[in-house]
Amino acid sequence: MKTAKNVIVLTIITVLAGFLLGYVYDITKGPIADATEKAKQQAYRSVFSSADKFEEIKGFDADIATNGVSSAGIKGVSIDEALEAKDSSGSVLGYVITVTSSEGYGGDVKLSMGIANDGTLNGIEFLSLSETAGLGMNADTVEFKSQFSGLNAKQISYTKTGKQNDYEIDAISGATITTSAVTNAVNAGLSYFSAIAGGESNE
Repeated sequence: MKTAKNVIVLTIITVLAGFLLGYVYDITKGPIADATEKAKQQAYRSVFSSADKFEEIKGFDADIATNGVSSAGIKGVSIDEALEAKDSSGSVLGYVITVTSSEGYGGDVKLSMGIANDGTLNGIEFLSLSETAGLGMNADTVEFKSQFSGLNAKQISYTKTGKQNDYEIDAISGATITTSAVTNAVNAGLSYFSAIAGGESNE
């Protein structure tokens, strides 16, 4: 009899807990979605400040885009989003591409990057970065991110000995894995840009 009561009590507790979790989720999902969208819009503005609006590329398919860069030899990344950056008249100034690398030291590295029509990188902005404090998290500093602004190359690489070429960036000291993940993500975005825009960047 005691066992039956315990089962009933546990069942009631489980049902109530499930109900409360569902209730909390319904309450919080709206604000979470709003905060996520706000962060994305801020990232877009950061990497393409001259744009008046951003619109998803017509017919964009994340799976097809990801498969495309994978076929080009860039692994461990996904193309999550691709937007046209437009001026007030509706003319396309370039693109904002959001990419996720699964090869970060502390987890996924997700960033948005702005690319002008001529293939020049405006810059990058992180949407998700969970690397080691004082090491990999230094990726999210002006010093590191500014290296990508103004680059015009089909692909970029990183160096530990001091950049000597226009297509190179300096690696983060003590954080080669993070540097590699970011570089790989940017290269995936550049590859996708070449596919959709036929950009003639200079390597």
